[in-house]
Amino acid sequence: MDERRTVKVSKYLSKHLRHQPERIGLTLDAHGWVPVDELLRALARHHFPLTRAELDHVVASNDKQRFAIEGDRIRASQGHTVDVDLDLPPAEPPAYLYHGTVGSSLDAIRTEGLRPMNRTHVHLSPDRETATRVGARRGRPVVLPVDAGAMHRAGHVFYVSANGVWLTAAVPPEFLRLPG
Repeated sequence: MDERRTVKVSKYLSKHLRHQPERIGLTLDAHGWVPVDELLRALARHHFPLTRAELDHVVASNDKQRFAIEGDRIRASQGHTVDVDLDLPPAEPPAYLYHGTVGSSLDAIRTEGLRPMNRTHVHLSPDRETATRVGARRGRPVVLPVDAGAMHRAGHVFYVSANGVWLTAAVPPEFLRLPG
C-alpha cells in the first residue's frame, strides 16, 4: 500500500472509530471496540473497500499507533469524541508530562487550564519532542510542561493509552508551567 493510501485510510478510520461510527453504520461497544469483520463490511458498503491485510498494514505502520487490534476486534487508542470507556487502569504519571499547543490558545489556558474540549480526556505527551509535533499541527508550537506528579499527589487520575499518550480529565492552570 502506498503512503498516500495509508494516510487516507488512517484518517478515515480515525473519523469513524473516534468520532462518527454511526455515519457508516457502526456501533462501538462500551470500550470503543468493534469487530474487524463488521468494520470491513461497513467500509465496503460506504464505497471505501479495505482488505484485512491493508487494515493490518495501516494499524502496524501508523507512526502514532492510533489503533489497537485485539483478536478479531479493533478500536482507536484514544481521542474519542463519542462516549467510550477505554477501560484503562489508573497509572502513576512521571513527574512531568507535556502538552503541545499554539500561542493563540495561551490566554484561555492561563484562565481555564487544559480542558478536553470535545474529547473525553486531555492528551499529554511523555516528552517535549512529541508535544512539539502535536502543537505544530495547528501552527507554531508552544510546549507546556505539566506538573503531573503534583497533580497525581493532589488526587487527579491519569491513564496511559496503548500508544503511550497520557490521559486525564483536565489540567488546572496551577499545574502548568506557562511562558511569560
